[in-house]
Amino acid sequence: MSTSHVIIGDGIAGASAAETIRENDPDADVTIITDEGEALYNRILIKEFAKGKLPEAPISIHEPEWYEERDIDLELNTHVTDIDPDAHEVNTHSGTTYHYDKLLVATGGTPAQLPVENSDADGVHHFWTFQDARGIREHAAESETGIIVGAGLLGIDLAAVCAAQEIDAKFLMRGNRWWRYALSEDGAEIIHDALRENGVEPVFESGVNKFEVDDDGHVTGAVDPDGNHYDGEWAGVAIGLDFNTEFLAGSGLELDDGVVVDEYMQTNVEDIYAAGDLTKFYDTILNAQAQNGAWGSAKEQGSVAGSNMVADDEAEAFRWVSSYSITHFDFPFLSFGHPTRGDDEIEQKYSDTEWRRLAFENGQLVGGVLIGDLSQQSKFKQLIREERQVADKKELLVEKDVDLEEVKAQTAAPAE
Repeated sequence: MSTSHVIIGDGIAGASAAETIRENDPDADVTIITDEGEALYNRILIKEFAKGKLPEAPISIHEPEWYEERDIDLELNTHVTDIDPDAHEVNTHSGTTYHYDKLLVATGGTPAQLPVENSDADGVHHFWTFQDARGIREHAAESETGIIVGAGLLGIDLAAVCAAQEIDAKFLMRGNRWWRYALSEDGAEIIHDALRENGVEPVFESGVNKFEVDDDGHVTGAVDPDGNHYDGEWAGVAIGLDFNTEFLAGSGLELDDGVVVDEYMQTNVEDIYAAGDLTKFYDTILNAQAQNGAWGSAKEQGSVAGSNMVADDEAEAFRWVSSYSITHFDFPFLSFGHPTRGDDEIEQKYSDTEWRRLAFENGQLVGGVLIGDLSQQSKFKQLIREERQVADKKELLVEKDVDLEEVKAQTAAPAE
């Protein structure tokens, strides 16, 4: 009798798991349930689509035929209401019940709303799905003024949309710089200058106390905590994700701002796995629980989960150094590992658009940010993977061209 695998979520984590399951077990029943109305698409390319730079065609990754060819059942527009681990069942809003032998939760998150007046007004956009991108692109094309909230990696995408669509935008930031958890003022200033050059003005020590709307309920502007008013007929908010875990209430799964899993993507409940943005996974490099929302990380987690679901044991552990790049400016930007963690750090500025910051924890390199020159990233990722004690060799690591052999000769990797 064939094994039944049910996957909730058709993002890159869920789709990667389905592909891995099918490769390893040609006879398994594989079902993907998603509340979205379209199959897997490229969340990276929808940024370019929203900017007006790409047509829709290249953004889809899987056409319906992809699922048919692999004998994977794709259930679109289907909302899971709850799961029953004892009965091994998934219940949906339509009344349909799916039985599983192995279940993967890969539902990701939903953009968090600002807890302020009129945050749900017409014209206030969140950037997550392909459908979101369509609305952002269409509205941005007809807007003159804009407001961006959320001084992080996703907020910069909204700023790039404004730049591409020639919107006169204000980027309202709560602190004194963009992504203050990972960048110093020196590093952030490179981003600030690039924003200004693209017609987006950073406003520091600000934020939104409320959005203002017209008689039709459409956003017209925002007021910050000091009472300053900013015009905006278009607004973009990117302040993080609320993880889609409501349907797990009563399931017994351990939740901690996401779904807690081990390095094998297994939850604390038998036969249930989780992968992607919503996982709080055991990071075998940090030897600690961690979270990571990068595309590559989610894809690898899905693959690892799929392997273990088919193997029915701990066949493969997740061990990954993630990276996240921004390509909106004239210079490249890359964060890798866990740049917001650490108990020690070093940074170096090389030119007006070249800067490097490295973060260390317990003597190990755990993450960093590279602006302008990404050529050393593979060396840093290798040092992270090898768990080398390199915090006392900082001067070697901020050399323009890192001599990896010299670093290794002076440091030790932990014993296996």
